[in-house]
Amino acid sequence: MTTMPTDPPADGLGDGLGDALGDAQEAVDEACRAAAAAAYGWRHTEAFARGRVLMAIARRMLADLDELVATECAETGKPAALAEAEIRGAADYFEFYASLVHLPSGDVLDVRPDLHVYTMREPYGVVGVITPWNLPLNQAARACAPALAAGNVVVVKPAETTSGTTLALARMALEEGLPPGVLTVVPGPGSTVGTAIVEHPLVRKVAFTGSVPVGQSIGRIAAERILPLTLELGGKSANIVFADADLDFAAAEAVRAFTGNAGQVCSSGTRLLVERSVHDDFVARVVALARRQRPGHELGPMITDKQFETVQHYFQVAAEDGLVPATGGTVAVAPGLAERRYVEPTVYVGVTNDMRIAREEVFGPVLAVIAFDTEDEAVAIANDSDYGLVGGVFTADMSRAFRVAHAIEAGQVYINSWSTQSVQMPFGGHKASGYGREKGIEALAHYSQVKSVSVRIDPAPPRTAARSS
Repeated sequence: MTTMPTDPPADGLGDGLGDALGDAQEAVDEACRAAAAAAYGWRHTEAFARGRVLMAIARRMLADLDELVATECAETGKPAALAEAEIRGAADYFEFYASLVHLPSGDVLDVRPDLHVYTMREPYGVVGVITPWNLPLNQAARACAPALAAGNVVVVKPAETTSGTTLALARMALEEGLPPGVLTVVPGPGSTVGTAIVEHPLVRKVAFTGSVPVGQSIGRIAAERILPLTLELGGKSANIVFADADLDFAAAEAVRAFTGNAGQVCSSGTRLLVERSVHDDFVARVVALARRQRPGHELGPMITDKQFETVQHYFQVAAEDGLVPATGGTVAVAPGLAERRYVEPTVYVGVTNDMRIAREEVFGPVLAVIAFDTEDEAVAIANDSDYGLVGGVFTADMSRAFRVAHAIEAGQVYINSWSTQSVQMPFGGHKASGYGREKGIEALAHYSQVKSVSVRIDPAPPRTAARSS
């Protein structure tokens, strides 16, 4: 089922904003009431029957892959190969959780002989999901699949600029047997539709992926409502390269870490920490590889006008700190690029960790390179951040690799490879990067709540003494 506001929300203030808010609240209320009406039936659908529907959705997404890729490319401008990989990943979420529908279960507790005590996991009911514009369908599937597998019903607000594939997902799900009301999409701005979802009394849990300031706003509303949240927020992830690493491979991974999706990923490796003895040599390799990431070919555009402006702003911020890019630092200029929002992959060298380019999330293909001398210094620099989403370690010394991985304050750490993510691997942040986990079996725990049940057992009748012959 899909629901849209009756009139387009206004962008301005005053009466227009009031009309938009009213339309958003009406659309969200309709969606939440439909979801609540469908909640009992979906929760009590036999687990494997739920799994079969989720599996059918996964297969349908792959069957209609070309349509979904075309829609996502039209809305985001990203290369088709990247969009296809992300949408295949979205189908993987539904396939993975289709096989786990029976797992939100419980335990039997040994309390005392006259009690049978057990725990059970139950769905929350109506779950609100608010997704960003950088990986539209992939992020929607990442939250919706485990929420539905756990027996919840879902109301989704995709980013207003990239709603097409999420709307298509809801349509496909309905056609593949998901009952009406179980998955509803309400497009529109976060300030109206997103806020209305978080505030709605029928919503019992919210999952949000996006910026720290919006996550903080959602957290304030949730605190008033005692509403559980999963928040996947920003990052300024440190990628540490030691002198004994395979430098050619590490350089290729370092470039992939900050240019993937044109840097528009919360988990991008945008701080590169390099041991001083190989710093110049390694940076030269990174710069040479970064220059091969051609805007309009390997490198997609900034997906929104606002983000295009933000990245250019950080070019100016870096210049004010006296930094000169080793490569990039400009808008991309080439035939066919003028009408799009492309920037050159950019590498800044000589960065210190107190500079804004090292501390603030740019959300573009911009890399800050910082030199270090010792293992302890590298860890200290990596952890000197408000964020804690991802970290990377490249070294031939596996004892050091594990020491550093354990010391980094982040939800995910990659050793000798960047972003080896999979649907099975729990994903989420420490510190300002958020809390809760998406992906893996762990996500099911965040889309269900525990109930304890205690049953008194009548005492056994007294035993009759055996008669002797």
